[in-house]
Amino acid sequence: MSGSHPDAPTERAGRILRALIYNYIKGGQPVGSRTLSRNTGLTLSPATIRNVMSDLEELGFVVSPHTSAGRIPTAKGYRFFVDTLVKLQPPAIGEVSRIQHQIEDDAGGDARTIAESASAALSSLTNLAGVVTIPKQPHTTLRQLEFLPLSDRQVLAILVINDKEVENRILQMDRDYSSDELQRAANYLNASFGGKDLGEVRAHILAELRSTRESMNQLMIDAINIAQKALDTDLDTKAFVISGETRLMGFEELSDIDKLKQLFEAFGQQRDILHLLDRSMSTDGVQIFIGEESGYEILDECSVVAAPYRVDDETVGVLGVIGPTRMAYERVIPIVDITAKLVGAALNSNR
Repeated sequence: MSGSHPDAPTERAGRILRALIYNYIKGGQPVGSRTLSRNTGLTLSPATIRNVMSDLEELGFVVSPHTSAGRIPTAKGYRFFVDTLVKLQPPAIGEVSRIQHQIEDDAGGDARTIAESASAALSSLTNLAGVVTIPKQPHTTLRQLEFLPLSDRQVLAILVINDKEVENRILQMDRDYSSDELQRAANYLNASFGGKDLGEVRAHILAELRSTRESMNQLMIDAINIAQKALDTDLDTKAFVISGETRLMGFEELSDIDKLKQLFEAFGQQRDILHLLDRSMSTDGVQIFIGEESGYEILDECSVVAAPYRVDDETVGVLGVIGPTRMAYERVIPIVDITAKLVGAALNSNR
């Protein structure tokens, strides 16, 4: 979280900036010199504070909205605040145990379930959107396949991966299949590929699809066709889970309906958010992207607080929160930090 600030304010200006930011985060209204002299324990006159605030504005740390005599922090002001001024407030013991229980209750489940629990815990504790990437698994073994016929030429594929994880997929086929045909296809595939690495299974099935069909009986053709549909996308089609995105609608600075729509679309498409989270994979500890620092216009009014989580000393994913730049960094940063450690612990104990 450290950064160099060649045009850093004086110590007194820093104290005023910190007080202004805390006030603004709490109330959401531009902060005037009178408010600061009354409410912050700064033994300075409103005139002195006014002069210092003018200096801070010249340095680009605060700005005056045109309708108000008060000031609000800029992205540069927030950056200086989180790098040098913020006094972190570790979560209360009760909050930590809440996160721990929520994650540990699901630790018997698969990695996706743990990710979903963690994102829900992050969202409920911070009142922001919680986001957790699904941990990448180096070895994915296909244990078993089952198929059930549905209506309109659809088939339900049930894949058991790595002993515990179950993934259901609805496949659109080019004809109806009977229960017997699907059972025979599943038996053939389980006998041929059960226990093999998923990458190998996919490669083998693609090779079979390209090979001559004259040497195959109908059972093999059916089985390969269905398996190809069942395995033609990565198992984790969604690379991260997100909770509480509707909470963002409650913030005035994000209330523009078009901007919110674009933001929700970005959550749905995942690509840009994922690229941003991936930038935190190689860092140690919490990383914060404030406003335009993310490089994505859709997040110009937002901050992202993210931290990597580890299994066996290897970084396997990233989690964090997304909210307006006016967020309670002093609370959010420690919550993200401790949740990353708890998710790593749950995944380690689940191996």
